[in-house]
Amino acid sequence: MTEPRLGEELRLRDVLRHGRAAAVLAWRVAPGLLLGSLLLTAAASAGPIALAWLTRALLDALSTGRPPLTVAGLLALTSLATAATPHALQFCAAELDRRLHLSTQDNLFAALGRHVGLGRLESPSFQDRLQLAGNTGRAAASQIIAGTLGLASSLALSAGFLATLLSLHPAVALLVTAAIAPALWLNFSLSRSGARMLLGTSQAHRRQIFFARLLTSPQAAKEVRLFGLGDFLRRRMLGELTAVNAAERTLDLRKFRMQVLLGGLSAGLAGAGLVWLAAGSGAHGVGRVSLYLLSVAGLQSAIATGVHSLASTHQALLLFDHYAAVTGAEPDLPRADGRPVAVLQHGIRLRDVWFRYGEDQPWILRGLDLSIPAGRSTALVGLNGAGKSTVVKLLCRFYDPVRGSITWDGVDLRDADPAGLRHRISTVFQDFQDYDLSARENVGLGDLDALPDIGRIQQAAELAGIHATLARLPYAYETQLTRIFATGQGSDDPRQGVLLSGGQWQRVALARALLRSEADLLILDEPSSGLDVEAEAELQATLRVHRRGRTSLLISHRLNTLRDADQIVVLDDGRVAEHGGHDELVRLDGIYARLFRVQADGYAGVPG
Repeated sequence: MTEPRLGEELRLRDVLRHGRAAAVLAWRVAPGLLLGSLLLTAAASAGPIALAWLTRALLDALSTGRPPLTVAGLLALTSLATAATPHALQFCAAELDRRLHLSTQDNLFAALGRHVGLGRLESPSFQDRLQLAGNTGRAAASQIIAGTLGLASSLALSAGFLATLLSLHPAVALLVTAAIAPALWLNFSLSRSGARMLLGTSQAHRRQIFFARLLTSPQAAKEVRLFGLGDFLRRRMLGELTAVNAAERTLDLRKFRMQVLLGGLSAGLAGAGLVWLAAGSGAHGVGRVSLYLLSVAGLQSAIATGVHSLASTHQALLLFDHYAAVTGAEPDLPRADGRPVAVLQHGIRLRDVWFRYGEDQPWILRGLDLSIPAGRSTALVGLNGAGKSTVVKLLCRFYDPVRGSITWDGVDLRDADPAGLRHRISTVFQDFQDYDLSARENVGLGDLDALPDIGRIQQAAELAGIHATLARLPYAYETQLTRIFATGQGSDDPRQGVLLSGGQWQRVALARALLRSEADLLILDEPSSGLDVEAEAELQATLRVHRRGRTSLLISHRLNTLRDADQIVVLDDGRVAEHGGHDELVRLDGIYARLFRVQADGYAGVPG
């Protein structure tokens, strides 16, 4: 399945397929509730019709002087059952909705897990799909079921009341039902407009959330306050929200005008039927007139409910398409379940690798040839945009090359199992993640098997130079490294969580990577950029010992931290411009030598 385009109209077979998928999903998660809802729907359909006929029988009995006790008793029991049925249906619908929520969320995030790369997540159109799927997947599935049951109930009620009106007067019945066609057209039109409105405002919703997050984020607070951005961001947030409100208001006004017109048409036709019937009141008893009034009211209510159920189900099917598109999309990388990855014996080779992040994007790598020998350290050097971080993404198989190949001991990474490959790689990313979890979990996430082993976690933290800091926390490694879960009472108590500095977080991220001690390839992308000079020197000395005899890829703009690498590769314009040892490259007097002199002169206080 290719990724569907946003905003395309659903074909009938797609509508039927989504309806069947929602029904299968509901049956799988709660068959008893679904059967109970069907039975209650049947009872809810029969109740109002029975009430209308019993009311007529009661009035006829009263008008003739017959004792109405039996009819009155049946009417009371039917009224009680009819009043209780909607509440039972509401309970079943709420419980079914909760179970569908669990199932749709599980399916949605399991589907995301099948996308082993980053391409889909970095696609704006897929992000729009994903947001709509997350927001409407549960609601759409529930609405499809509820709408279908509501439609079935309305059809049964409409058929019963229409049969009753036909028994009174066929022409009056046709007159009363004349408003059905415009009601169907109106509600279908509104449902399509509603789905298009949700899609059209999805980006504005995301931008509004983005600005709101900036206004409330502790990480952004420093710059927001220093540069006085609060009012600016608030205006941008309100501007996006105003645009969303304007779109919703336009739709609501259209809905209001059309529903008033439709309501007037229905009331006029019903009134005409009543006049027609009342004109021959001498031939009709009080019971028949009351039956007409109840049947007209019941039929109009059933038609309105049915049309609304049909339209809401149609809209839910349109929205369910986003959920189906995400959960049914094929994996983003081909051959995602490939062969096992063996221990690295010889090395990794990039041959004539071309890569760009989209067909409309510039080339990042242009025929890159690079060898990373096993058991040795390789450093990547280059200006911003040279392709260093892209090489890391390709090695982790977050993307595949557009052209060329990357091999692990001769095995193309396209043929390798991504999970097995990544198990053999440990990485400190330049944009590392800090988790709102405990210190133990923040380190232990680097190897879930080691999560219960506090000894291994402490050893990795010691190697990263962060053990002493974590051990001094109020609850040591069980201390939460966040304040967002602190309770209102005593929220200043450090035992409810602490915040680390940027450099401390970087060491935690490094410990997370070092916990995977059996990894064949260690990638360090700016691992000490947040540290002071002394701390950086200490850490680099530790890492130098740890890297000895290991395959490692080092990336840093501080060239003094790379000079001891076994080979240094200089990237320029997506290609290898220079490679060799530090002394060799300095003698070459090319890009590396120029960059190294600029930094050295800066440290020496000499203008570069």
